[in-house]
Amino acid sequence: MRPVPEQPWGRILLGVLALLTLLVGGWEWYWRAYGVRPSIGNTLGLWAIQRRRIDAGEGNATVLIGASRLYFDIQLPVWERLDGRRPIQLSFEGTSPLTAVEDLAVDPKFTGRLIIGVAPDVFFSGFAYRAGAVRYVRKESPSQRIGQWLSMHFIEPYFAFDDPDYALQTVLARQPWPKRPGKAWFVSVRKLAQTEADRNSYLWSKVETDPQYREMARSIWRQDFQPSAGDPPPEEARKTEKEQIDRMGKAVAKLRARGINVLFVRMPSAGEYLAYENREFPRARTWDALLAATGAPGIHFEDYPQLQGYYLPEWSHMTRSEAERFTTALYGIIAHDFWGPGAAGSAHTPSSAR
Repeated sequence: MRPVPEQPWGRILLGVLALLTLLVGGWEWYWRAYGVRPSIGNTLGLWAIQRRRIDAGEGNATVLIGASRLYFDIQLPVWERLDGRRPIQLSFEGTSPLTAVEDLAVDPKFTGRLIIGVAPDVFFSGFAYRAGAVRYVRKESPSQRIGQWLSMHFIEPYFAFDDPDYALQTVLARQPWPKRPGKAWFVSVRKLAQTEADRNSYLWSKVETDPQYREMARSIWRQDFQPSAGDPPPEEARKTEKEQIDRMGKAVAKLRARGINVLFVRMPSAGEYLAYENREFPRARTWDALLAATGAPGIHFEDYPQLQGYYLPEWSHMTRSEAERFTTALYGIIAHDFWGPGAAGSAHTPSSAR
């Protein structure tokens, strides 16, 4: 056995700790100077915490399921102030709500009200960036639950550098490395939101205040606005749209058979994003077909003056202050026309509807 030479181990340990503190502190300072602030990671584990609330006695709550627009633009504190109860936020960015809705449709413990957000390109294409959320809830291990709890209570609220978008490996991966010949270069979506422990989220202020960052966010969206080699043929895309609508129709039928109120909301978009959606997912073929197939009522932002005119810096999500104002307006419409005392409910058709 080789003897270990005598070393000043105590001083070595102190030196390592000092160096670690210096490096971590420098990394933290760098990203805070850039504008990054501590935010709870929007993980599958965080989603699972909210999903379990339904099975733990809150099944009669209002549940929100959609993609990032419903996720960022509905502010839970504002809704709670108006309604008296805080909704359960089950939306996921870049993910069709279909699988989560199908899961609720077969869960007898859910007896509340359901608002389903419609972002046409995500909803009707069936795109699901976080497709494994429902499966994760059923298979989440005790160690995963503990890890999620520790992280959201002791790390994420205090350290900006813990944001996954600014982790060292992420920063290295998005450096301007030489491009591979024949491989299309696609820039991934960058940080857009701040998230709280109960999944209340809002647009990161940098998207609003930093013109360069805002333009980068828009340029990332533009990648989807132009045809690419990986796009499905038009006939296949139309088939997928119909499949998504048919599946949603079956899920909504199960929910409504149990007396659950279901309401679709076409959230606002603007600029080049709205033009793209109108061109590729025209209202008559998608939104109108969805409402016809499900028999459920819907709110389309273009039908209501009070849901228009909001500032969406990168055309897809509102600033935090605008989202608070929008939540108030949307809640007022829902309470007056759909779920409030004397509301017409599914029979309601806005006077300006096309």
